[in-house]
Amino acid sequence: MSATRVFLLASALARLIERERRGHLVRQGFFPDRTGRSAHVQVAGETGHLILISHQAAGPREEPAEISRVQAEALLELTAGQTQYLSIPIEVGSHSATIQRFVTPAPLDLISITFKQDKTARKFQPPAWFGPEVTSEATYQVRSLALAGLPSAPELEVTNEALHSLLDVLDNRAGEPQPQPTEVSRVPQTLEGSIGICGATMSPTVSYDRRSGSTADF
Repeated sequence: MSATRVFLLASALARLIERERRGHLVRQGFFPDRTGRSAHVQVAGETGHLILISHQAAGPREEPAEISRVQAEALLELTAGQTQYLSIPIEVGSHSATIQRFVTPAPLDLISITFKQDKTARKFQPPAWFGPEVTSEATYQVRSLALAGLPSAPELEVTNEALHSLLDVLDNRAGEPQPQPTEVSRVPQTLEGSIGICGATMSPTVSYDRRSGSTADF
C-alpha cells in the first residue's frame, strides 16, 4: 500500500525551488461534510474535476469525475472554503515529491513525498532542507486549510546545511534526473488533498507571485 508523508518547508527554500522548477496553479473548493461522504471541486489548467468521497469501513472510496472548466468555476463559487496553491514537482532521491505553495487561505509551504510501500515510508530519513513533519496533523490537510484556515505554523530557520543540501538536489549532484513537466489537466486531488494522477493534456507552467496575486505563463 502506498503512503504519503508531509513536511513543512521554509518559504525561502520553496521560493528558490519555484524559480528553478516552476509549477502549475491549482484551485480547490470544498463542500461541507455530509454523513458518510464529502466532496470537493478542482480547477487545474483548462480542466475541472468533481471528486466525491464515500467514507466506508474499508476506507474512503473516491469517484473523480472530469467536468468542464466553466462548470468547475461555477461550483467553486458554491463551496464553503477554497484553497489556491502552486504545485511544483521535484525528485527527492528515488521518490517523487510535490511542493504546495499556498496563496489562499494564507501563505504556507508544504512538501509531500509519496512512497510505494508503508515500509519504505517509515524508513525514509528527510533531508536537511525539509522542515518538521506534519503528516499526522489534520490541520495541515488541504480540506482543513480550506474550511478552518491556516494553523499556527512555526517560523523555520534556513541553515547553511539545509541550503547546500537543497542546492545539491537542484543541481542534480545527487545523480538524480530532472523531473519531467507535470501533466495537470487530468490530475484531480484525491483523499481530500493528496495527489492522484489520471494523466493527459499538458497545461502551461506558471510562476505565481503570492504578494501581488498575479501569474506568468512560461
